Amino acid sequence: MAANEVRRLAVFDPDVHEAAPTTVAARAREAALIAWIRDRGRVAIGFSGGVDSAYLACVAVDAVGPEGTLAIIGRSPSYPAEQWAAARAVADRFGIPVLELDTHEMEDPRYAANPTNRCYFCKSELWSLLVPAAAARGIATVIDGTNADDLGDHRPGAAAAKEQRVSSPLAMLGFTKAEIRALSRDRGIPTWAQPSSPCLSSRLPYGTAVTPTRLAQVERAEAALRTLGVRGDLRVRHHGDLARIELHATELERWLAADCAPLHDAVRGAGFERVALDLRGFRSGSLNVLGGVTAA
Repeated sequence: MAANEVRRLAVFDPDVHEAAPTTVAARAREAALIAWIRDRGRVAIGFSGGVDSAYLACVAVDAVGPEGTLAIIGRSPSYPAEQWAAARAVADRFGIPVLELDTHEMEDPRYAANPTNRCYFCKSELWSLLVPAAAARGIATVIDGTNADDLGDHRPGAAAAKEQRVSSPLAMLGFTKAEIRALSRDRGIPTWAQPSSPCLSSRLPYGTAVTPTRLAQVERAEAALRTLGVRGDLRVRHHGDLARIELHATELERWLAADCAPLHDAVRGAGFERVALDLRGFRSGSLNVLGGVTAA
């Protein structure tokens, strides 16, 4: 898939999701963020190309210039190709310096076993590479895109960030996801209307071993659905030979009113024998509920 096609698929339709108007409080938080970054002089950002890290990197360039900013991408089979393309597109458009590093969490048997704290082992690997890479370039402050809404979620990776002294200024200053989307829209950052896209491993139920083959199968299935025109939040959950499709409520209604056969055919083409369309629609963290990590 070409990079420009991936970028097109990564951004969803504003008709499905809309950013709220930018508030005075959000503007004040952005001013505080700029001041916080300027106080540190130079920053390195864990840069996935998602809504939060893209906004953070753009604000950093605004605050301390490209010479004071380094966006670091960790590449592995669990990182979606469309997310990488979105990250590179934002970096190119806003003049954000980028460093790419290969991460090797897949080689850690603790990660590959896919326990409920899988993200801890992933982030431990990520930050153990990013923090020294930043230090080698004279950057003492490493930051991530965790926001205030994330603090109430099941995020074992946050412990790994804390161990490596990674700061989370968006959370510290109280930014909500809606505020980040609105401020990103006002800055012209195309990811303002991008669906969340956690690592591909999040599509596998806890206890199902994480393998490159399974991750690639999920990625092919989701890409095929995007090619059909599926918009908004989307997950293909991997349950062995069964794929469970979760769609945003608006998209679910649209496809149910039409013909769902193309959805099933597209996912079967990615290597699944059976396909189920989840009538409950998209639910962030639904596998956490299934695994008993969070309440329904």
